[in-house]
Amino acid sequence: MPLASLTLRFIDRELRNRFAGSFTGGLWALIAPLIQLAVYSFVFVHILPARIPGADAPGYVPFLFAALWPWNALAESLVRSTTVIQENASLIGKIALPREVLVLASASASFIINFAGFVAIVLVLAFAGNDVHLAGLAPAVALYVLLFAFSLGLALAFAAIQVFVRDLAQALAQILMILMFCAPIFYDRLLVSERFRGWLDLNPFTFYADAFRAALLHHGDVDATRIAIAALAAVAALAIGHRIFRRLDPHFEDFL
Repeated sequence: MPLASLTLRFIDRELRNRFAGSFTGGLWALIAPLIQLAVYSFVFVHILPARIPGADAPGYVPFLFAALWPWNALAESLVRSTTVIQENASLIGKIALPREVLVLASASASFIINFAGFVAIVLVLAFAGNDVHLAGLAPAVALYVLLFAFSLGLALAFAAIQVFVRDLAQALAQILMILMFCAPIFYDRLLVSERFRGWLDLNPFTFYADAFRAALLHHGDVDATRIAIAALAAVAALAIGHRIFRRLDPHFEDFL
C-alpha cells in the first residue's frame, strides 16, 4: 500500500478510536471547544474580569483563545504521540510498516480535532460581535502547518525515546505545564517586567501566541525575522526528530 494511503488509513483509525463510544461522534470536536468558550467567557468576564493593557486591546476571551487553542493542539499531539509506539507494541510485532506512520497519525489527529475547534471558536467569537478578523484565518492555517511540523519533529523524537525511557511521558506532562505558563498565553507580554520579557522568546511557543493574535486580532505584530526563525526551528525539529527516530527504530522490538 502506498505510504500516503497507509497514513490516511491510520489517521482515520486514530480519529475513529478517539470518538468511539461518543454519542455525538466527531461533532464533539466542535461541541467541546464551544462549551469551553462559554465557561471561560463566564469566568473571565463575570467572575474574574480580566483586561488587556492598551486602549485598542481586544477582549480577554478572544485574546486567550487565539493562543490557547494552538497550544492545546501542540500539547495534545505531544502527549498522545509520545506513547503511541509503546501502545501499539502488538501491531508493530505483527505487521511490517514504517513506524513513523503511527506517530504521524497520532499527531495529525490531534491537530485536525483542535483545528476544527479553533475554527468553530473563531467563527462564534466573530459573529458574537468580537473584534476578530476572519481574514486572519488564512495566515492562521499557515501558522498551524508550521506548528504541526515543529510538533511532529518533537513527537518523533519523544515517541522513540519513550520506548527506552518510560518516565518520559510523565515528565513531559510537567514540562508542558511549565512551558504553558512561560509563554504569553494567559497574559499579555506587556504585563511582564521589561527585564524578563526577553526570556519569553526562549519559549518556542511565544512566537505562535504572538503570531495568532496578530493575524486574528491585529494585536501586536511579528516581524519577518521571527517568522524565519520559527520556520527554521520547525524544519530543524522535524529533521532531528526523524533522525533520532530512525536511529532508534531498529531496537524497538527488543524493548517493547
